[in-house]
Amino acid sequence: MTTHRIVPCSHERHATAILDIFNEAILNSTALYDYAPRAPESMGPWFAAKEKGGFPVIGIEDASGALLAFGSYGTFRAWPAYKYTVEHSVYVHPDHRGRGLGREILQALIAAARDRGVHALVGGIDAANAGSIALHKRLGFSHVGTLPQVGFKFGRWLDLSFYQLLLDVPLEPVDG
Repeated sequence: MTTHRIVPCSHERHATAILDIFNEAILNSTALYDYAPRAPESMGPWFAAKEKGGFPVIGIEDASGALLAFGSYGTFRAWPAYKYTVEHSVYVHPDHRGRGLGREILQALIAAARDRGVHALVGGIDAANAGSIALHKRLGFSHVGTLPQVGFKFGRWLDLSFYQLLLDVPLEPVDG
């Protein structure tokens, strides 16, 4: 059995591995509705935005320190009244899919969100991604809507489904 550990990701240690996972997903899946691989220079601003927003980047490393999976969340929408809602994403290296790592990352993101007083986690999932949808349902997320044909990739229209988990925090939300 492979041993692994959950770690906070950093630009210095994990940017290259995260970029590799992103780019594999861009080129071979509808997990990201991008067309072109991201450049290495994109990772500095990506990590800076996560740090500025107080958003975690959580990874799973194997015993040798290789990144197997990661996840994060960020701003759902830019208006202030959405401050208790985040949009999350989870990515698993293609060589390590189907081993429960996505579940571990998503559970860690839920725990981090609860600790930070987030009330709603939202995942935008390609409607044909049965594995991700099943994972979200197993962890208590509910389907809250699908936007038909909002993406176009690989020569076909893509439907985007939204799954949401409401948490029992914050105890005393405030306006402003």
